[in-house]
Formats: sequence, structure tokens, C-alpha cells
Amino acid sequence: MAENIVWHEQSLTKEERRTKSGHHSSVLWFTGLSGSGKSTVANAAARRLFDLGVNTYVLDGDNVRHGLNKDLGFSDEARKENIRRIGEVAKLFVDSGQLVFTAFISPFREDRDTVRALLEEGEFIEVFVECPIEKCEERDPKGLYKKARAGEIPEFTGITSPYEAPDKPELVLNTDQYTIDECVDQLVDYLKSHNWL
Repeated sequence: MAENIVWHEQSLTKEERRTKSGHHSSVLWFTGLSGSGKSTVANAAARRLFDLGVNTYVLDGDNVRHGLNKDLGFSDEARKENIRRIGEVAKLFVDSGQLVFTAFISPFREDRDTVRALLEEGEFIEVFVECPIEKCEERDPKGLYKKARAGEIPEFTGITSPYEAPDKPELVLNTDQYTIDECVDQLVDYLKSHNWL
């Protein structure tokens, strides 16, 4: 860690920003296999909530790797650093009074728990986008499973690299059983049940 740096308190508090926004701020951490529907559901939920006047933003795994994390590969250590950086960025969004959706495979429980520990109670909502790998492979929107099965992508989650499903997620969305709109309904209902909207 760099020396000679001191935390500078801001003139606005998180509570003031939440009051002005008119809603709670938190991270909705979408985790699941490639092709499970993380980005699709996250973006649909962000749009629905935005249309209701909620400040939202989606941090998508592929998009973030085009910029902030373009220097990282897909080894276990690189994946850990990817999630660490996203956790820190997501925390800033929470502090700014927004609902931030993160759509990352984030295959390791330990890494997700590390992000949870950065935030206060009620600020990290783990959303397990559950979908059988067979269905994810059938969808294969980016053609990644096909490449992984052909040995063209090493360390591919669910094929040659492990995925550790959440033990106790706040919300489970079964995208093989429900439509995107139904999954968004479930997420919005969850937020309303906690009086966060």
C-alpha cells in the first residue's frame, strides 16, 4: 500500500445521498455460470427500476474487462483481483446512493464474501442466477462453451475451472424456470419487501 496517504472525509454522507435519491443504495451481486442470464436480468432490472425513478448502474463482467480490468487474465489469482477491484468500485456506487448491479461469474465464495465484508449490513445482496450447465451450454450466447469443449479456452468456469454456488444467497433467480420479466418481478419484490424502494 502506498505511504503518505490519508483518508479525506467527504462533505456529503451516504445517508444524505440516499435521502435525496429516495431509495436505499446497495450492491446486487449477480453470480452464476456463463450463459445463466446474469447480464440479461441485471440490465432488465436496472431498466425497470430506472423507469421507476431509481438511480441504477450495471457493472458487467465483459464490459469492465474492456477498461478497468483489461490487464487481467483468467487464472484463479487474476479472477480474485478482478472481483476485488469490482468490489471496491461497487462500494463507491453504494456510497453515492445508487443501486449497482454487478454481473460477474465470480466463481469463488471466498471472493464474494470478501466483497460482502467491504459493505455494511443490507448493502450486499447476493443474487444467485441459477441455471443448469446443460441449459447454459444450450444457450451459449457467446459461443464460449463450444470453444471450451474444443480446448480453445483454458480455465473455463463450469468446464475446466470450478464454480462454487452460494451457500445462502439473499435471492435465487431460476432463469431456466422463469422468464426475464418474472425474474425482475422477483427482484423488485425482494427490494420492496425490505422497504428499500
